[in-house]
Amino acid sequence: MFPTGLPSPNPPPPTQESRTPVSDVRSDSGLTSPKKRKLHSAEREDPVEPVPSSPRAACQSTAAAAAAAASCTANSTQHIQKKLRFEEPLDLLGLDVKMAEDSPTASCSKTKSALLAAGVAHHANGLTKSAGSATFTNSKPGAAKKLVIKNFKEKPKLPENYTHETWQKLKEAVEAIQNSTSIKYNLEELYQAVENLCSHKISPKLYKQLRAVCEDHIKAQIDQFREYPFHVLFLKKIDKCWQDHCRQMIMIRSIFLFLDRTYVLQNSMLPSIWDMGLELFRFYIISDLKVQSKTIDGILLLIERERSGEAIDRSLLRSLLSMLSDLQIYQDSFEQRFLEETNRLYAAEGQRLMQEREVPEYLHHVNKRLEEESRPSHHILGPEKPLIATVEKQLLGEHLTATLQKGLNHLLDENRIQDLSLLYQLFSRVRGGVQVLLQHWIEYIKAFGSTIVINPEKDKTMVQELLDFKDKVDSIIDVCFMKNEKFVNAMKEAFETFINKRPNKPAELIAKYVDSKLRAGNKEATDEELEKMLDKIMIIFRFIYGKDVFEAFYKKDLAKRLLVGKSASVDAEKSMLSKLKHECGAAFTSKLEGMFKDMELSKDIMVQFKQYMQCQNIPGNIELTVNILTMGYWPTYVPMEVHLPPEMVRLQEIFKTFYLGKHSGRKLQWQSTLGHCVLKAEFKEGKKELQVSLFQTLVRLMFNEGEEFPWKRLKDGELRRTLQSLACGKARVLTKIPKSKDVEDGDKFSCNDDFKHKLFRIKINQIQMKETVEEQASTTERVFQDRQYQIDAAIVRIMKMRKTLSHNLLVSEVYNQLKFPVKVSVHKRIESLIDRDYMERDKENPNQYNYVA
Repeated sequence: MFPTGLPSPNPPPPTQESRTPVSDVRSDSGLTSPKKRKLHSAEREDPVEPVPSSPRAACQSTAAAAAAAASCTANSTQHIQKKLRFEEPLDLLGLDVKMAEDSPTASCSKTKSALLAAGVAHHANGLTKSAGSATFTNSKPGAAKKLVIKNFKEKPKLPENYTHETWQKLKEAVEAIQNSTSIKYNLEELYQAVENLCSHKISPKLYKQLRAVCEDHIKAQIDQFREYPFHVLFLKKIDKCWQDHCRQMIMIRSIFLFLDRTYVLQNSMLPSIWDMGLELFRFYIISDLKVQSKTIDGILLLIERERSGEAIDRSLLRSLLSMLSDLQIYQDSFEQRFLEETNRLYAAEGQRLMQEREVPEYLHHVNKRLEEESRPSHHILGPEKPLIATVEKQLLGEHLTATLQKGLNHLLDENRIQDLSLLYQLFSRVRGGVQVLLQHWIEYIKAFGSTIVINPEKDKTMVQELLDFKDKVDSIIDVCFMKNEKFVNAMKEAFETFINKRPNKPAELIAKYVDSKLRAGNKEATDEELEKMLDKIMIIFRFIYGKDVFEAFYKKDLAKRLLVGKSASVDAEKSMLSKLKHECGAAFTSKLEGMFKDMELSKDIMVQFKQYMQCQNIPGNIELTVNILTMGYWPTYVPMEVHLPPEMVRLQEIFKTFYLGKHSGRKLQWQSTLGHCVLKAEFKEGKKELQVSLFQTLVRLMFNEGEEFPWKRLKDGELRRTLQSLACGKARVLTKIPKSKDVEDGDKFSCNDDFKHKLFRIKINQIQMKETVEEQASTTERVFQDRQYQIDAAIVRIMKMRKTLSHNLLVSEVYNQLKFPVKVSVHKRIESLIDRDYMERDKENPNQYNYVA
């Protein structure tokens, strides 16, 4: 509330103030209390004239004169405490009460005089007030005095011309504000005048008069806009009018704030002064069809220019949009047209750019458009979600499939991480976008993976390409697709689909790839890198159905590594074994674990055999080492008949006697194809040790009996490979005439006495015979034979649990339980089990089987 500046018919209560030696008591008609109040005032005997406490006291001069007349000579050091008690409540309006008392002295009689200013007080605002009466009741000296104050007999009234004169002042102030001229009166006075009128129930009339003045002013503004030509200047003019109107209504409301907070607030049907101004502006200016049409067309034109890249006045655009929102016509008059224009613009732009631009460029353009439309200049108060949804629909939603068909494969082939990330982010904003991307993602993986697996020319690099492709796909999912579980599961399903399009071959190649990494000659990777590689291999291994094929080829390669001593690391071998056990169960790795146990038991047996040789005092220059292999654990090897030197034959018999003496009832079968030896040879350069296979040993020992041997017919492939390794390899301990890389009929071989090598022990590798088609077929056939047993076991297990089952349900259950593609006819296996009395056909229904306990 502003301080009182105008005459007030109802001023606020004045503050109470105590001064020495005068006690000043004020009251106001607004302060009434039934309680007794006491005012203690200390009065000093002093000849000084008492000072009135308020300049507005109606009886100021009279009270001062009475106080001077009643004062007597008194002792300046003497103090008398006086007490005043008001028996009746104070109820005075604009009336000051003063009382002065003097202390009695020896030269004056002991009397006290009290003067109460009473009568009619004329207030500065011209209002007449009737003063009540107050009386002091004297009693004995030193006793309390009583002051009785009575209410006014009549309520204060406004002068006849007060309302009219005050409104004229207020009207002049409002018009000055509207015309942007100076106001003659103080704003505090104007505010107090409004308060005075409202206090005497003139609020309804005042509100109507104020509305009429504002309405007349706004009506006068409309003509300048109707005839004004459409241009950007029109928008600036309407914006200036709106800004001026807002500023004017703020100042008008500050003057009429008391009216707004009392009368208007109590009448819910009346709009506030600010809302009244908005309502008038909306009704007389913006609701005009011509003005509204030109305003909205101008705003849309500004937005279109900005979208086309032109520089516009964004502050003007924001101000106009704020105006539409404040006037509550944004949604009804502007939003729908704005969204329609946006929809039309981006529909045409999407169709055009999809034809002209590549997918990465188009995606960046869409992202730029979304950022532009997210700026507050377009939707500062409006529909951000509908606007963005419109842009997304026209630039993305209508072109989802076309975008993916045109550029997804290219982005994935070139591994463009940033563009793929942007693609996923944009498609995530559109309903159904992620699902469409997921379908194309699956199709791409299946198509690309099939080119790796199906093409026989890529068999050598198939596994490495699969590993690289898996790493690439994982990276895209983690970085670009935000580790979305749907994409992870889709990737797994796609890998499982394409990797089994070529049955058994991927499993075989994976086993051989592991063999190449676990051989001793592999020095490409450290132990940590080898472990990571095995983990990746196991991920690919999970996708293949023919795990039994992998087990057959892996067991064959493992046997070579263990027997020939070519394993790179025992820890790596056992780590791979534990991974297979964790993935497929203990039954899958039981034979592989048995192979490791045989190797450990063989070491113990050889320690005992050496002790046995020492105890028997058996002479000889040959040291024999034997590995005992359990027939069921190891691969099946075709026995080959060879002629060993007598010394070797004698050692074999000694070991046979030793072993059978410990383990009766067992049968030993020597596998000469797996043997290897260390020969001591003498050359012109000196003695050397040759680490060779058993076949290489036998060929080399033959040259101790003669210097040259011609070979006319070499039908034996193993002998041909053995001679080639000794005469055509890096370490040529034999000389071949004529010299060539291959061994042909008619070639002559002799001992190379001039053989030189920087090492003392030289390892001469046997030329490995490439696995023939027949051997691969043999291994695969053994796998199929084992699968028949698994099918039989599954059928019996199902029938034992169900007791009775139809043919179709039985076949379905078998397919569900087996983890490999069933190429063998299940019907034949059922007939075999019926012949062996595991099950029987139902006598009444031939398509139903019964379990035979």
